[in-house]
Amino acid sequence: MAILSLDGLVRQKLRAWPNQPPGLEGCWDRAWLKARPAVNDEIENPYLKMPGTKRMKTVPDGLWMNFGGSERDPFVDIFVIEVCGTFPNLLDKRSRFSPSMHSLLAVCPLNWLLGDFATTDATPRWKRTKLLKAAPSAGITVPVRDIRVVYGLRPRDYESFAANQVPHAHEFFMPVSVLLGQEGWLQPEMRAFIARTSPQANFWAFNVAAE
Repeated sequence: MAILSLDGLVRQKLRAWPNQPPGLEGCWDRAWLKARPAVNDEIENPYLKMPGTKRMKTVPDGLWMNFGGSERDPFVDIFVIEVCGTFPNLLDKRSRFSPSMHSLLAVCPLNWLLGDFATTDATPRWKRTKLLKAAPSAGITVPVRDIRVVYGLRPRDYESFAANQVPHAHEFFMPVSVLLGQEGWLQPEMRAFIARTSPQANFWAFNVAAE
């Protein structure tokens, strides 16, 4: 029997999470699509990359995408979960999402776009993006407009980081034990925490509605 790594255990948990990140219901009028962990490992699934690169890909442990704009001028907002088993691993993963002058791109392969939205909903994903007017004949690459990343850390790394570091505006941190909790995404505290990652949380109306 194979022993799963820490990120493997978390990915196993994340497979049970819904298409919409818990706590972000109603934050956008556009549909979320869950891209990772992959539902079907037999096809190529979405990943992130920098413009102009072909080999260097970022494949988050958890990736949700919220498409917007139009077919001619599309964008995607992403919600990411990354598990970091060591402090150097955290530094590496933070560097992939650090603020920079470079744009991040979301690559959506054709077979993934043509696949079912959910096991209980056979609507093809490309229709759920509301970007495409007809079934695509090739994958699409979409600029990332907004990034929110939740990092799951081991207890020692979490305590050290919380005591000594200041996160960037798009970064959120939690003990990895929370992600591995028995209730998973159904935990009220988890949902409340993820709700704070919404860009709408920066506006007064969001905070009044939350009270």
